[in-house]
Amino acid sequence: MVSPGILLVDKPSGLTSHDVVARTRRAFGTRKVGHAGTLDPMATGLLVIGIEGATRLLTYVVGADKTYLATIRLGETTATDDAEGETIATAAPEAWDAVTDPAVRAGIAALTGAISQVPSAVSAIKVDGRRAYDRVRAGEEVVLAARDVVVSRFELIEARRGDGSLDLDVVVDCSSGTYIRSLARDLGAALGVGGHLTALRRTRVGPFDVTDAVALEGLDDADTLTPAEAAGRLLPVLDMSSDDARDLRQGKRLAGQAGRLTAALAAAVDEDGVLIGIVEKRGADLKSAMNMPEGER
Repeated sequence: MVSPGILLVDKPSGLTSHDVVARTRRAFGTRKVGHAGTLDPMATGLLVIGIEGATRLLTYVVGADKTYLATIRLGETTATDDAEGETIATAAPEAWDAVTDPAVRAGIAALTGAISQVPSAVSAIKVDGRRAYDRVRAGEEVVLAARDVVVSRFELIEARRGDGSLDLDVVVDCSSGTYIRSLARDLGAALGVGGHLTALRRTRVGPFDVTDAVALEGLDDADTLTPAEAAGRLLPVLDMSSDDARDLRQGKRLAGQAGRLTAALAAAVDEDGVLIGIVEKRGADLKSAMNMPEGER
């Protein structure tokens, strides 16, 4: 029997997130595998993979904030806001006069904090039941609604000026749902020269870091985090007595124990260190928001 766990994978460029899931299924010998947040084929970096019953924890990973390393090229606009799309506009030579170092810094600052962002039309967002990128590929014009996101850090690491281009290496800390391609597009638009993403690497998802991830070639010998270990990184931990563990697994509330909870949710762990599930307050009581499948350790 395959043990449940959370696997951290460093995705290489050229593969889809689904490709990584498929390879994980083969390596671990189970169909029950999922991931917490898509990376574009061009992108590299951290994919958080759930195996067996630990897929239930992915709900609590998806909404975590993230860190990216990226390269933005100013001077060219593409149809997809990244290097994989057709170039549809290039900056006029005279437009570069306004693209000074202070102007670049001001443009980055304007895209930092709580912002309203229009996702790239070539995204996985569903429009009337179909992915936006499928509609674009079918020749439809897609305009997505703006969404509120938080970019807590948008820091310029290095700038390299070329002939008709300016490459910016940046690091971005952001809320879930932020599109780095859209930051590149919007920065270029604000500076009047256009822009797109040429490289993207996700280095962090919530408490999980790419430095702890395994390369795709190492899947067969990869170690996983137990559900209790992974949940303990995501949430506060509540230790449960054997009686309380039994009651939670049977769907019962723990009367009068809501005061034990210091956050909206917590990981409930039994005396053997096994994750029972995720608990929440319900009035003065504690109740399960999610229970792990029984028999999985």
